[in-house]
Amino acid sequence: MPQSIDYPSSPRASRRGRNFLIVLAILAGLAFASRTALSYWVDLLWFRSLGYADVFWTTWRIQWGIFALFALATFLILFGVFTVLKRAHQADLPSDQTILFGGQPIKLSLAPVLRIASLIVAVIAAAITGSAMMDDWPTLALWWNAPHSTASPDPIFGRPLTFFLFTLPAWHLILGWLITLAVISCVAAVIYLMLTGAFKALEKGHMRYGAPSPWRGLSIAIAFLLACFAANVYLDRFDMILEHHTIFEGITYTDAHVMLTGLLLVSAALLLGAGIAAVNAARTPRGLWLVAAVVPAVACYALVGIISWYVGNFVVKPNELDRETPYIAYNIQMTRQAFGLDRFAQREFPAETTVEATDPANNQATLQNIRLWDWHALQDTLRQVQEIRTYYDFPDIDIDRYTLDGTMREVMLATRELDVEKLPGSSRNWINEKLVYTHGYGITMNPVNGFTSEGLPTLLLSNMPVQSTIRGLTVTRPEIYFGERTNTDVYVKTRQQEFDYPQGQTNSLTSYQGTGGIPIGGFLRRVLLAYDLDDLGKLPFSDDVTPDSRLLMRRTVRDRVAALAPFLTFDQDPYIVVGDDGRLSWMMDAFTTSDSYPYSTHYGLGDDTINYMRNSVKVVIDAYNGTTTFYVFDSEDPILAAYRNIFPSLFKDASQMPADLRRHVRYPELLFKLQAEAYGLYHMTSPEVFFNREDLWTVATETSSGDNGDQGKQAMQPNFVLMKLPGESGAEFVEILPFTPANRNNLIGWIAARCDGANYGTAVVYDFPKTRLVDGPQQIESRIDQNAQLSGQLTLWNQQGSHVLRGSLLVIPSGKALLYAEPIYLQAQQSPMPELRLVVLALQDKLAYGPTFEAALASLYGGEAPSISAPEATPQAPQQAASTSKAAPQPTDQKALIAEAARDFDDYQRLTAEGKLGEAGQKLDALKTVLGKLNGSTK
Repeated sequence: MPQSIDYPSSPRASRRGRNFLIVLAILAGLAFASRTALSYWVDLLWFRSLGYADVFWTTWRIQWGIFALFALATFLILFGVFTVLKRAHQADLPSDQTILFGGQPIKLSLAPVLRIASLIVAVIAAAITGSAMMDDWPTLALWWNAPHSTASPDPIFGRPLTFFLFTLPAWHLILGWLITLAVISCVAAVIYLMLTGAFKALEKGHMRYGAPSPWRGLSIAIAFLLACFAANVYLDRFDMILEHHTIFEGITYTDAHVMLTGLLLVSAALLLGAGIAAVNAARTPRGLWLVAAVVPAVACYALVGIISWYVGNFVVKPNELDRETPYIAYNIQMTRQAFGLDRFAQREFPAETTVEATDPANNQATLQNIRLWDWHALQDTLRQVQEIRTYYDFPDIDIDRYTLDGTMREVMLATRELDVEKLPGSSRNWINEKLVYTHGYGITMNPVNGFTSEGLPTLLLSNMPVQSTIRGLTVTRPEIYFGERTNTDVYVKTRQQEFDYPQGQTNSLTSYQGTGGIPIGGFLRRVLLAYDLDDLGKLPFSDDVTPDSRLLMRRTVRDRVAALAPFLTFDQDPYIVVGDDGRLSWMMDAFTTSDSYPYSTHYGLGDDTINYMRNSVKVVIDAYNGTTTFYVFDSEDPILAAYRNIFPSLFKDASQMPADLRRHVRYPELLFKLQAEAYGLYHMTSPEVFFNREDLWTVATETSSGDNGDQGKQAMQPNFVLMKLPGESGAEFVEILPFTPANRNNLIGWIAARCDGANYGTAVVYDFPKTRLVDGPQQIESRIDQNAQLSGQLTLWNQQGSHVLRGSLLVIPSGKALLYAEPIYLQAQQSPMPELRLVVLALQDKLAYGPTFEAALASLYGGEAPSISAPEATPQAPQQAASTSKAAPQPTDQKALIAEAARDFDDYQRLTAEGKLGEAGQKLDALKTVLGKLNGSTK
């Protein structure tokens, strides 16, 4: 007689092992919870130090409220489904019974195992789902706080704009959660079905896969899944307004006349299938009924696909323009609205070719502010002449406008920031990195076309301590505790003096006097802060750190604003502003974006694709205290209106921005680039022209120079210029970008984004004549390369240990003509310090150049012959240059001149190889003068 198999076990040992695992799990949970709670506490201290504690608590309540809601709902639904499935299969599951396997009896009790497994799976799924929904809290928060829409409903569905921006994304999120639960339920039902079938076969002593099995549990799960699919297909109808097609995006003729109704029928068929599956669960379950539940939806979907194919190929394609015209019009209208292209005004620009058409007398503001300093060249130069110490750096160059001595001038600014990674190895210790080297110091400022005789920038603000050459322009707080490179946490107001700036053989020291940061407080608080900052080995035991000391964290301005408002998109190029009180502030542009704006075309933005963008917020960060303020500049933006409902204390109206900061607001470059890309296609407002792509624009290209002097083509970047727009009365700060027809080099248009006063946020498009050719940047570059004197000189400079750097080519309307300007620099291979050697100015029919801007102007307006050599007399203003005559060369002994020229050329080669570009330039100028005399003596 066969004996039953009993495996020996020790109840006491089993209980001890189970208790140990429980205690271990509790300790791990407590450790995780305490670390999370500590991180939240430090964040609360940081938000409170900025005056945004209510923003922290609001975000915390929303996030954890969503987590709790969806985690609890997930647990209840899944555990309920598992319980129903277990009861449905209860009769077929072994429970404290003995079954035969291979002729041997085995005692099984499956119910407790399934109960524990169901509980574990439900808890894990609840935690994962709650965390995932918690990460998407902005979608649900916007839905709950959406403003009332005043826009006209869309023409197809009759839904308001807020439905597509807020409601539809939230419904998709919730439906995705429900579909996930339905899939898990179906998987669990299949597992139960397999278990019961297997055990029924085992009870008979052999496997019999075809044995009858109960289908009730699977019927319930499939009914749930089909109902979710029905809702998903219904929502897919609305998503058609976002679909990409060959010519445009949005609803097509076929969609409107076939797919919308067809998908509604498919959705109804899926609901019918869900009902069939539910009925199958209520009556005697049969597997064939589950197949029958899917058949109506499959049949409807196939029928809709066939009809859609027929309409698309035999109704639409033979008459595509006529059929699609109204839907193309929707796409054009909504894309222009989504990206603010409807704010662009259009004007005709004659683009005349004569010198007189530039009207220099009435465009002096434009001529006096032509930017000749390329920011790459200026950055390299400042790193050589103004870094002072190796641990300083100029991470970026900013362009702005300031009133200097009563005149508005365009200037370039650079912050001198401290990079602790560049400290000498012997100085890399905790005290220096955390207590001593805490901040950068000062800025530089120079006019965009100011050069010394050696081709270096004319600095208005420079050195340490900061020195100013302009009355009324001062920097009272030059310390930069918050910037673009301040990526370390530091402790200030300690007993240790902070390094301020180098001063000869000694250093100037200081102590932080601001109000920023988190107070260190008592010992317990210090230990908790140290634990969160991974600084337990130093901070609790430092005698230099006192209870009044402060922790400065998140000092990089990008990290700072992203932590405060992670739901906004930020321009990655903050710029520095000098206030009237001499304080330094950073200004950043923030955007609201969406990928669900109806009928609008999608464009790439970083790793995302969007079809709506607004520059609704300007953020100001004090470089000394770190105070961060969000100012609203677009009160009509519905997305920002929803966020203001959520965080009313986070935002301030633009009218509350101080006047000295308001003067430096500018059109954001990130938005302008995206608008330019969209405008190239969507300036065509006629569906017929749009359909045929008859007038497609692209951003103009220019010649660029690499670090080794190699040249290549690249799309032009937006340029900030201070100029008088055609047809306007005064100079203003604008952002400009020229366009060419697709696959052509000639100019077709030019956009100016306006930054000042009441014109802020608008743009003007200047359309050039289409009846004649207007030279584009590449054609001007070709004329420069084809000029014999310029080409020979550039070739000469690219030899003997140096190479030529060509700055950005500016295309600036002046009067009724276009003025082109390009600076050319010379840089030694052994010295990364470019120096201006040539300025090229051009009109449609004239090319002028000179070693200085004044010389180039004199050649352009005064009739003087272009020259590469330095002028021997003081340069004259452009309006005076017309009356200037060139003196005839004096005869000289030719042999002496030849010998002198040879010496000058040898000296030029030697000095260039040594990297002494200033002296080399002087020798080159002397050589040109001698050659000129030699040429005159031979006539």
